[in-house]
Amino acid sequence: MDGEVTGPHSGAMEPTETFDSLVRAEFTPKSTFLNTASNGLLPARSVTALHEAALLRAEGRPLTPLYEDVEVCRAAFARLAGVPVTRVALGASVAAHTGVIAASLPAGAEVLTAEDDFTSVLNAFHVRGDLKVRTVPLERIAESVRPGTALVAVSAAQSADGRIADLPALREAARTHGARTYVDFSQAAGWLPMDADAYDFAAAVSFKWLLGPHGTAFLVVPEDFGGLTPLLAGWVAAEKPWDSCYGPVAEYARSARRFDLTHALFTFAGLRRSLELIEELGVAAVHAHDVALADRFRAGLAMLGHEPVPAPGSAIVSVPGLGVRQPELSEAGIEVSNRAGNLRAAFHLYNTAADVDRLLDVLSD
Repeated sequence: MDGEVTGPHSGAMEPTETFDSLVRAEFTPKSTFLNTASNGLLPARSVTALHEAALLRAEGRPLTPLYEDVEVCRAAFARLAGVPVTRVALGASVAAHTGVIAASLPAGAEVLTAEDDFTSVLNAFHVRGDLKVRTVPLERIAESVRPGTALVAVSAAQSADGRIADLPALREAARTHGARTYVDFSQAAGWLPMDADAYDFAAAVSFKWLLGPHGTAFLVVPEDFGGLTPLLAGWVAAEKPWDSCYGPVAEYARSARRFDLTHALFTFAGLRRSLELIEELGVAAVHAHDVALADRFRAGLAMLGHEPVPAPGSAIVSVPGLGVRQPELSEAGIEVSNRAGNLRAAFHLYNTAADVDRLLDVLSD
């Protein structure tokens, strides 16, 4: 890890501060942690913020700062996603966001999905029972959009193996056939540059590559709300929340906030500082760092005679047949995942070349 990182939002740290020194100040893992695709590590600043938030509750002080954290997080994610803050809603899970989108579709509508995509981005369409859900291999999803396709739902990066969807091709195919698009950036936001403005709907959880606590997921909607109804809304979805605590909401927020769910305040207290760190480092710098480590691992695997699932440009590497070694690796202090029999390693900003080499050394035995 080296090199200075500068520039607004994409890397707005002081010129004298390096990527390496900032990361070292924030993370002290006790293991070789290569499992960000499951959950990311919390920066020190986020841990401090969570502790301070807990003290507010414990000591009976006003929670006003925590409500301020909510809106700071909304604005930070909007910058990362490349959309106006008025298009960002806050909820608890991608599954809940998918449910709201699924509920907006007319009976008989065709939804195109990728084979073996993560459940949260597709299950709600199946639960409806009256939608035509069509599933194709990820590599064919753009070419499979056709007249009559109402919505294409896909993860930007696949959870199981890190394969990256050809989103530009998907966007063009959807435009050609008048289909809406829904992209889950949960395995991409924080290391892969986002352009959520190019899609109708986009979602992401907070606890993976964005380095936040569990309990929050973002949803990006069109300016006209894309036909969504705030089915899960409570008082926080009102234009004037504190005047809408009793009885039905009289006026929903004029922004995407109408789709907010009651906020997990502690989560936002920590997430605010995590998003600040991502912005200080810059997604471009994180991307370069993460992918370089993943490529180092791929090269080492080749020398050991292993062939990972092809996923060029991804920070996630999945190796068929090696998932069975996950318990052994964990015993050795190396945290990875076993997904469908594959060993999945995920490389993020707190990882180093030494982490890659240690994993390769154990796999070589």
